[in-house]
Amino acid sequence: MTQNSPKSDTPAGDRIAKVLARAGVASRREAERMIEAGRVSVNGRKQTSPALNVTASDRITVDGKPIAEPEPERIWLYHKPIGLVTSNKDEKGRETIFDRLPDTLPRVMTVGRLDINSEGLLLLTNDGGVKRKLELPATGWLRRYRVRINGRPTESTFAPLREGIVIDREHFQPMEITLDRQQGANAWATIGLREGKNREIRRAMEAIGLTVNRLIRVSYGPFQLGNLKPGEVEEVRRRIVRDQLGLDGARPPETRRKPVRRRR
Repeated sequence: MTQNSPKSDTPAGDRIAKVLARAGVASRREAERMIEAGRVSVNGRKQTSPALNVTASDRITVDGKPIAEPEPERIWLYHKPIGLVTSNKDEKGRETIFDRLPDTLPRVMTVGRLDINSEGLLLLTNDGGVKRKLELPATGWLRRYRVRINGRPTESTFAPLREGIVIDREHFQPMEITLDRQQGANAWATIGLREGKNREIRRAMEAIGLTVNRLIRVSYGPFQLGNLKPGEVEEVRRRIVRDQLGLDGARPPETRRKPVRRRR
């Protein structure tokens, strides 16, 4: 990148936070905070506002170090085990998914979250723009869960949830619920959501007098948990990423990678 003036007075280029996210520095929101903290410079001039467009000719540094060239957008499927927190650091000192991910992965971000007592499919990406796109409600991708519930519900039990429910003044969108089978004191159901609010399924079940004692996310839009075992990670083929997200410049189809699991 050559020395040049920031392109803040023209729509050419991309917002600087987006460029930082593409380079794997941080998520777009985190990048905006870094800019406001004065850690980012463009062409030798410190920036404190994210309202700036930059192009490939601009020289961008973070804490005095040039950023890396943007890598192609990548997505991984990860089978999150129970007992791990979905965050980079936990204020209570609990183990996080990042403590368990394979060392071979680049810096990645999670697409949404699963709470500590939930398991199953969690998407990982190296690109802040992809993370934001997949988390937007407008994306509207269905998240599907296998849920074990303590009790003996019937189809009519779930009617309020299928219609949409308000809990503590918060409106939950209608859920897709299929009652699969009764197994002793527990019932299994398949539940589909398009929002994914904090502990949405658990809170919704509590509102109708039921308790969730196991929750497994089995799909997120077109991405499936499949046969991934707890702790395993598998990269999504580049062509599939391109097709599902509408990205340009896909690489040729690569050999499918085997799932990897970090040794403890």
